[in-house]
Amino acid sequence: MIAEREKQEVIERTKRWISSFVIGLNLCPFAGRVFQADRIRYAVTGAADEESLREDLTRELLFLAAPQASVETTLLIHPCVLSDFLSYNDFLEVGERLLRRLGLQGVIQIASFHPAYQFAGTEVDTVENYSNRSPYPMLHLLCEESITAIAGDPDELAEIPRRNAETLRRLGKEKVLGMLEELQDSSP
Repeated sequence: MIAEREKQEVIERTKRWISSFVIGLNLCPFAGRVFQADRIRYAVTGAADEESLREDLTRELLFLAAPQASVETTLLIHPCVLSDFLSYNDFLEVGERLLRRLGLQGVIQIASFHPAYQFAGTEVDTVENYSNRSPYPMLHLLCEESITAIAGDPDELAEIPRRNAETLRRLGKEKVLGMLEELQDSSP
């Protein structure tokens, strides 16, 4: 169980990361619009095991899929479970199976962010990995409709990871780590 004050700290740190790092470096061209419009749901779970996280993920997927106008995307932040990246990565398949079972494949996507994120085929300390390194393990639930409404060109979407890697390489690992350290230092 996470106290309400701790949940707020997790949300505030996540918001600073989105604002300064994700939007600041333009790692996601869609983030600024939903962030400024306050259309992101920050769901912090105290789940301490994968089964509890799966239940919370189910609840958040159903919430996001329900007709409502106030939220376009959800960050399911789970600081107490799946801190090991390989376990987290394995859990992503659980999420994909859940999408299929709920009939939400093609409606909602799950994007992955983790403090130790590592793209397949990269070394652990490769700067490109920082495009998906977040303050806490989290599952980013995105309505596909809101993405295609803004960027319907699949080539443009496919270009984002390459552009992000280029941006981070140009900055260099030392600068990226400095930016992330500043975010940590500005924590309440």
